[in-house]
Amino acid sequence: MDNVYIDGRKAAFASLGDVLILGLGKSGRAVAQYCLDLLGTRVSSLTIAAGEHNESALAFAKDCEKAGVKVYFDRYTFDERYDLCVASPGISQFSRFYENAAEASASVISEVEFAWRESRADSSWIAVTGTNGKTTTTTLITHILETAGKRVAAVGNIGTTCIESVASDAADVYVAEVSSFQLASMDLFAPQVAVLLNITPDHLYWHMTFDAYAEAKKNIYRHLDDTHGTLVIDAVCDVTRACVKEFKEKTERGFSYIPLGCGAGLDCSMIDACGSENAAWLSDGMLHVDYKGESVDLVAASSLHIKGEHNASNALAAASAALAAGVAPEVVRRGLRSFKPLEHRLEPCGDIAGVSFFDDSKATNVDATCKALSAFPKGSAIFLLGGHDKGTELDELVEAASVCRAIVCFGAAGQRFFEALSPLDIPVELADHMEDALDRAIALAQPGNSVVLSPACASFDEFDSFEHRGRVFKQLVDFRAQHAR
Repeated sequence: MDNVYIDGRKAAFASLGDVLILGLGKSGRAVAQYCLDLLGTRVSSLTIAAGEHNESALAFAKDCEKAGVKVYFDRYTFDERYDLCVASPGISQFSRFYENAAEASASVISEVEFAWRESRADSSWIAVTGTNGKTTTTTLITHILETAGKRVAAVGNIGTTCIESVASDAADVYVAEVSSFQLASMDLFAPQVAVLLNITPDHLYWHMTFDAYAEAKKNIYRHLDDTHGTLVIDAVCDVTRACVKEFKEKTERGFSYIPLGCGAGLDCSMIDACGSENAAWLSDGMLHVDYKGESVDLVAASSLHIKGEHNASNALAAASAALAAGVAPEVVRRGLRSFKPLEHRLEPCGDIAGVSFFDDSKATNVDATCKALSAFPKGSAIFLLGGHDKGTELDELVEAASVCRAIVCFGAAGQRFFEALSPLDIPVELADHMEDALDRAIALAQPGNSVVLSPACASFDEFDSFEHRGRVFKQLVDFRAQHAR
């Protein structure tokens, strides 16, 4: 393959050579469509290893085959050699499918990296990752940049694939929500601003070990030296704070970093803790950022529409990223004040007889639910916990849940959660399904209380997705509110 770069692109090869696409999900199809337009010019041949059959993939494959593309279903070994493989995020780097493709390919990258390489050289990228808070932070950064009048697109896990947005030249700034799956297959990816929120155990079925998961997350800043960019990083979380120590010990470092809080909490500064050059923290309840010699008071955390300290941290991360991207402080303030909660993320969703209801269905792991628990005064909230059991340890959840007024456990994980939480000195009940759990919570609630769906579990025992679960919850709340009038 000719390794000459195209002028005016980040790192796009003039010839992509023989290309293999691994998987035919959303990102696989987007890459295939992009490469189809280059077939016979920059792409010499295009092969798709589609994995398992499904109706929509078969229909797409037929159109590709008409254009001269080789498409294989249920085939996981490779006899040919490829210059480039673009792997779908659903395929673990530790699977034999991925390993076989890697052995047959000169290079394996994710769709995010492929899009970044193909994007205009003068475009800017802000990349966001972390176990929890990615979508809120990505959306808030996008909102602030839109407030500043920037031509911006939120891409990646948040909606439009990166390559579709790049192909349509949709933006001057791409704000990409990036998963550990996508980050695991990075080679050159170098955003101008990277945001690493937190790293807690999740997706271990894909990464096999927590260390592998953490290493994938770190890929978000591995090439920041190339852009002399800025890393915004959670310094409250032990794992991400250890990353700061790790890269500070490098002989040379070509990027700046803004730590959020420090080991003592979000209301403490790494400038005071260890003499950091930059920092972001809650200063007497005010979101405050010190960056490149400028000290900026933004807004009071209490004035944000998004609830809880974890969302104050997300807001600090977004504000820091926006400042690093050159947005003026007064515009950042306007964006922070006008941003509303996202769907399924501690989203207010109704009121019945003085009891408030919140949809936090996106809380699919223990860490996310613990953050939601901290957002409510002690003794004021009834939490609904359960769903498809991920089998994670519950000690942290049990400790955090002691602040509840009551707990109702439900679904496939309900019994295990009930047994773990029953020793608490609060009412803990067990229901079969989410609707039963909601009715029990309503019976337990008093005016001034909150009922919160924050399951700490996946949704697949009862629902198609966390979005489906959240929509059903809101419909159930709305139905009961109408009949309570």
